[in-house]
Amino acid sequence: MYDTIRWGILATGTIANKFATGLLALDDVEIAAVGSRSQESAETFGAKFDIPRRYDSYEALAADPEIDAIYIGTPHSFHKENALLCLEHGKAVLCEKPFTINAAEAD
Repeated sequence: MYDTIRWGILATGTIANKFATGLLALDDVEIAAVGSRSQESAETFGAKFDIPRRYDSYEALAADPEIDAIYIGTPHSFHKENALLCLEHGKAVLCEKPFTINAAEAD
């Protein structure tokens, strides 16, 4: 078990903002990194939530060895791709919405 779960947030949209706000209310978590499609978006999101590591790609976030779990906040059509990326890097994944858009993708 971890004493503190070090979260990464993949994407910087509205739902990711809500998730980050919720994490700040917990004692046993740290928002350690954010990944976005642009450095500017990662910097803005990171500054808002005091996140120390800010990446301009989802791949860089997934590869960060200091991250225990990643929240996926991208549109549904990207969930499968993003979840697999994170899982391939040994990360726990939280994808609140469907992790695929149909049964064939889930298979």
